[in-house]
Amino acid sequence: MARYVILGNSGSGKSTLALRLARLGGVAHLDLDTLAWEPAPPPRRRAVAESEREIVAFMAENDQWVIEGCYADLFEAPLGRCTRLVFLNPGTEACVANARLRPWEPHKYASKEAQDANLEMLIGWIRDYEARQDTFSLGAHRALFDRFAGEKVELTSRETIAAFNP
Repeated sequence: MARYVILGNSGSGKSTLALRLARLGGVAHLDLDTLAWEPAPPPRRRAVAESEREIVAFMAENDQWVIEGCYADLFEAPLGRCTRLVFLNPGTEACVANARLRPWEPHKYASKEAQDANLEMLIGWIRDYEARQDTFSLGAHRALFDRFAGEKVELTSRETIAAFNP
């Protein structure tokens, strides 16, 4: 039974790896970006309890899945049921390079131009990963990874992420 949780910085390769694992294993995929934010501008986080309900419903509808995101505060329910935790930690510059190469994400942006208009803000966000003290930070991800008692792996380069084969 494949149930993966993938966490890491923006641009670390979470979505790319999650989509690959979903295709290879024929499992359902959930990108937490799609339920962590209110859809109307300006962007603001939804209540954690509201997002958690949707995560629990997703897991109830799917025996096998991959859930990915940068939201340490939304992983409590999935961690209780996952078969492997995958922490993508390739370093800031790799994440920045990935962000610059990111294809258009139509589930997040109305157009490629809208996505590109947000790129410099995203790069700043990526660069703050190690210094921030929030649920999206390296500190929060490291604490979650360290306390998880199940099967887990930390991938620390673009090459190991690309080669990862569960």
